[in-house]
This record gives sequence, structure tokens and C-alpha cells, in this order.
Amino acid sequence: MKSNGLLSQLRNIEMLVLDFDGVMTDNRVIVLQDGTEGVICNRSDGLGIAKIKQMGIPVIVISTETNPVVTARCNKLGLPCIQGCEHKLSALRIEAQKLGINLEQIAYLGNDVNDLECMQHVGFPACVNDAYPDVKKHSVFITRKNGGYGAVREFCDLLIEAKHE
Repeated sequence: MKSNGLLSQLRNIEMLVLDFDGVMTDNRVIVLQDGTEGVICNRSDGLGIAKIKQMGIPVIVISTETNPVVTARCNKLGLPCIQGCEHKLSALRIEAQKLGINLEQIAYLGNDVNDLECMQHVGFPACVNDAYPDVKKHSVFITRKNGGYGAVREFCDLLIEAKHE
């Protein structure tokens, strides 16, 4: 449910940070017999990200995993991506500083406990509907959609609505 208070909080957001697995995917991995991996992403998420970027809001992916699939999807979407990141908050602070953005001006969309540290330091912590319970407890907003099923697009549309109100 969108409240005026929620939209008001989002008006101050100047950067969107996304986790990859479980947010841009449904958190499953396809492992082929040769050991290569694949994931399924939702194309509507890509369109939502493009709309946010057109508004001049930087979007970045920070992932604990290191996987060529993450690189390929982020390259296709024109997103900077930090992978193999054990200290997501440190990486987030560095990226925010490069852009001159305060942590309070950042929205973070996550799904698992490795996202909590970042979520506890940003201005707008959010999660996908199928996030782990501890993550939901620390979220200002929970998408109606699950990760990999349009949750990123849902969040992007909400941010766009807030910016245009």
C-alpha cells in the first residue's frame, strides 16, 4: 500500500542499489552438466531500471556472488556491478562518495541477511516479497512481487511515482 509518507520518503532518494540473486532473479540457479550456471531474470525489471536511469538516478548492483551471469546481465542493462563483495557496506559507501550522495539518499532493495548491513545504513531499506523474515523486519517497504518476478520494476515504478508527485 502506497502512503503519502512512503512517497514522501522516496522523493529524497538519489541512488538505487540492488542485490542480484533473489532480487533480480528468483534466487534459483540452473547448473548445466559442464558446470556453467544460468539464472532467469525478468525483462520488465530492465525496463524499470532504464526509466530510473533516464531520470538521472544512478543504479548499481552489489553482489556477494562472483558469476559471469551477473556481469552479462548488468552489462546488458548498462549497470555498474560490484561482485564477490564480502563487505557490501564498504562498497556502498565508496560508490556513494564517488557520486557525492549521502547514504540517507539511497534506496537499497535486498532479500537476504547479507543485505542487512547496507539496509540499516541507507535512507530507504526495501526488500522483495519473498525475502527472509529478518530482512523484512528491517524494510520500510516490501514489494508485492517476489524477486525475479518483477519486484525491481515494481520498486522502480514506485520511485518514479514519488519523484513525479
